Amino acid sequence: MPTSLNAPYTVSVLPDGLSFESDGISSMLESGLTQGVELPSSCRNGTCRACLCKMVSGQVRYRIEWPGLSADEKAEGWCLPCVAIPLSDLRIEQPFAGSV
Repeated sequence: MPTSLNAPYTVSVLPDGLSFESDGISSMLESGLTQGVELPSSCRNGTCRACLCKMVSGQVRYRIEWPGLSADEKAEGWCLPCVAIPLSDLRIEQPFAGSV
């Protein structure tokens, strides 16, 4: 578990090898966009699931109490980057990510 919620974390995006830093405050989506990595998105509030991706490793917390994921999906490692805030270094699978 991290010692600080504000520590810089690296988010690695597979399979393309993109990466960006997270401050532990901004969502993955926001952090990626400010650093030139675009993740799929639409609503940006955790309901549309356009940004859905698989978390290979790491931990996140959510801005909202219950994002648009089932308990089973969370247990399987699925996450919603538009409302997910990294709590550690992360590796995610998102084949539709790109550079801006």
